Amino acid sequence: MYRGELSKMQGAVFLLVLLGAMSGREMLHLVHLPATTTVAENSPPETPVHKFSVNLSASLSPVIPGWPLIINTSPLTDAFKVNWLSDTDFEIYVKDDVGVTDLQILTVQVTDVNEPPQFQGNLAKGLDLYILEGANPGFLYQVEAFDPEDTSRNIPLHYFLIFHSVNFSMSANGTLFSTTEFDFEAGHKSFHLVAGVRDSQGLEASTTLHVNIVNVNDEIPRFTSPARVYTISEELVSGTIVANITAEDPDDKGFTGFLLYSITTPNRYFVINQLTGTIQVAHRLDRDAGELRQNPSISLEVLVKDRPSGGQENRMQITFIVEDINDNPAMCTKTTFSIMVPEREAKGTLLLDLNKFCFDDDSKAPNNQFNFTTPSGVGSSGRFSQDPAGSGKIVLIGDLDYENSSNLAAGNKYTMIIQVQDVAPPYYKNNIHIYICTKPENEFPLAFDRPSYVFEVSELRPARTRVGLVHATDKDFPQSSIMYSISMGGASLQYPNIFWINPQTGELQLVTKADYETTPIYILRIQATNVEDSSSVTVTVNILGENDEKPICTPNSYFLAIPMDLKVGTNIQNFKLTCTDLDSSPRSFRYSMGPGNINSHFTFSPNAGSNVTSLLLATRFDCASGLDKIWDYKLLVYITDDNLLSGRKKAQAHVETGTVTLSISVIPHPTTAVTTTARPRVIYQVRRKNVYSPSAWYVPFVITLGSILLLGLLGSLFVLLAKAIHRHCPRKTGKPKKLPVKKGEMKTTKPEVLVETIQMNSVFDGEAIDPVTGAVYEFNSNTGARKWKDPSTQMPRWKEPDPRGTAPSRAVAGEEAGPPRSTGERDGLSGKAPAEDAPIPETRMAAQAPQRAETQPSRATPKLHLGIQQ
Repeated sequence: MYRGELSKMQGAVFLLVLLGAMSGREMLHLVHLPATTTVAENSPPETPVHKFSVNLSASLSPVIPGWPLIINTSPLTDAFKVNWLSDTDFEIYVKDDVGVTDLQILTVQVTDVNEPPQFQGNLAKGLDLYILEGANPGFLYQVEAFDPEDTSRNIPLHYFLIFHSVNFSMSANGTLFSTTEFDFEAGHKSFHLVAGVRDSQGLEASTTLHVNIVNVNDEIPRFTSPARVYTISEELVSGTIVANITAEDPDDKGFTGFLLYSITTPNRYFVINQLTGTIQVAHRLDRDAGELRQNPSISLEVLVKDRPSGGQENRMQITFIVEDINDNPAMCTKTTFSIMVPEREAKGTLLLDLNKFCFDDDSKAPNNQFNFTTPSGVGSSGRFSQDPAGSGKIVLIGDLDYENSSNLAAGNKYTMIIQVQDVAPPYYKNNIHIYICTKPENEFPLAFDRPSYVFEVSELRPARTRVGLVHATDKDFPQSSIMYSISMGGASLQYPNIFWINPQTGELQLVTKADYETTPIYILRIQATNVEDSSSVTVTVNILGENDEKPICTPNSYFLAIPMDLKVGTNIQNFKLTCTDLDSSPRSFRYSMGPGNINSHFTFSPNAGSNVTSLLLATRFDCASGLDKIWDYKLLVYITDDNLLSGRKKAQAHVETGTVTLSISVIPHPTTAVTTTARPRVIYQVRRKNVYSPSAWYVPFVITLGSILLLGLLGSLFVLLAKAIHRHCPRKTGKPKKLPVKKGEMKTTKPEVLVETIQMNSVFDGEAIDPVTGAVYEFNSNTGARKWKDPSTQMPRWKEPDPRGTAPSRAVAGEEAGPPRSTGERDGLSGKAPAEDAPIPETRMAAQAPQRAETQPSRATPKLHLGIQQ
């Protein structure tokens, strides 16, 4: 009997050895053995392989339990066993009680049977596979099986999925593919697949594949808060929560245990709690100022992340609209107004519009709207009103005549009080004060006493000459001073205006001489001005022509050279003078010779009545008789413009004379005759010189003024230099000259002492000790005056020991008891000589000098002391 499953052993032979006992009569033997039998491979256990029996011996002794048995197999296997079927029918019997045995061989041939393919390892029991969600479709797993019949593994197997799946597919070679992209959150979390394999004979095997979808962090967080626009009020307290942003993560919580919130838009108004998503106010929200006044919307981008770094994130735009509240009162740039209103101002005139000065910083109506209360105040009733009511427009409704008695009683000054207030709660208010004064008007014009003025002045009149007087009046009261000025006209070639008017009196004067030839008539515009009005009048000034211009001739100077034998009456080198005069006729010229026309050799023709004249030789030169001894003549020619005047008029008229300088050189006869030419050679030499022009008067003036200023500057510098030298370089005291000593006389060292005594009266209210001499002196604390204290009231002073060893001696009565003076002593106190009560007698000073000389032998120069009597 087959005991267990046999492996594939094609053609295997099993040797069954059966032992039997033989009795004495008849041998024990196995029936149907030896034999050969077959069994299919992979037969299940307990499958009968061969049926045999045992013939008992003659004694009929039963077979021993456990027999017959298999004593040897080839090849060795325990796949077979012998079962005892009945007392007489055994499949295999081994031995009886008496020990009779039989041994037979049973050959078992295992026949080959086609076995199905098999999966190996864990795959045979079923396999768990894992795939990440979101992974691209493709290769998933390679399924492998083997065919027991194909030991060389050359015959291919066919793989397939037993149950069709839209998400997976398997190729014939066992490759498992995913056909879709899996979403853990949206679909199945796992799939159950049955994979089959088929051999070439059609036998199949299967195994289970459990595909698990692995959740990954591939989903972005999703905002769950529905609001995107939030409306909030301005001026919220910092920390106020204005929004709560919420979000969720579709992924498993194993990956996203929390969410993180942040604001990515730069702003200073809001902050967000990183864990909870609540948005709070961080800065003052003023709707009425800055950027919020122009745009009250604040846009923010909120970011939510499922991990601090990396991971998935999402963004959302939210908008805060800041609403205006009435937190600003109506204000005015001015709260006090002063208005001047003309006395003749028409009724209904707008005097003041307060809307131009008042405002409300709130940005939105009605918070930024305001109105004005009914005005009140002293004297304003019946004169001023608000039209329309509450508009802030102050209009004139009464009479402001400056001379009206009621207006005079009010002083022509009125006061109004008006309030500006909000139209929305809490109705803020502010007071406005308005002061109105009546301004008197100019009812009468400023006018001159003539419609125009005509004055005359001679061109010979000097500066500051009065030309005329203008006068203007104003009938308005109170009268104000009138100022006169020249607004137009009066200019000349050299001056911007040759006239000046007294601004107080209106007297017109000349600044400089007028020139008839340049401008005979001046038309001025005189303006009169007061604080209220101005008026102008035309003034015509006629310049009276006078003979004030000198004749001017060309050339002004000239050089001529003539031969000595020139004939009388000859026009010298065809020389002519051409003269002009701005204020005289050409026939008014008269020519005459001044100094230099010796022996009257020269003359002009014509000598009067023409502006052109020629130079002629009047008399011949006589050198032989010695009459003419000079050869160079310098002629001064006078040109006078009085030719047309009679003798009486010449004495009264103003005559001008011009001059021309001529240099004439006479060429004498040569000492030797010249044979090469019949005529003497004449050399003409022309000399020209610059003549000062009156129009250049400013040149010497500027030079003179500059020189004066330069001298003044140098003088001031010398004064400053002298002061500096005197201050920084003190005078040196010269050594006294030694008197000459005659031969045979002894040289004395007694100096002469000059004493200067100044009598002064002073009271000395203090005492002090001189640090140099140790003597006591008195001083005046107010004036600083000092004097040595009376010697009789001081203790006698011991003399210093003599360096030669002489003993010190006590001061004697005849010796000076006052303090000794040191070598460099000036006073020891104030730099002056010490003051004493009374003038020191000259004899006493002379007596003291030798003693000082003895005690101080090193002094070579005596010191001069000035005694000052206090």
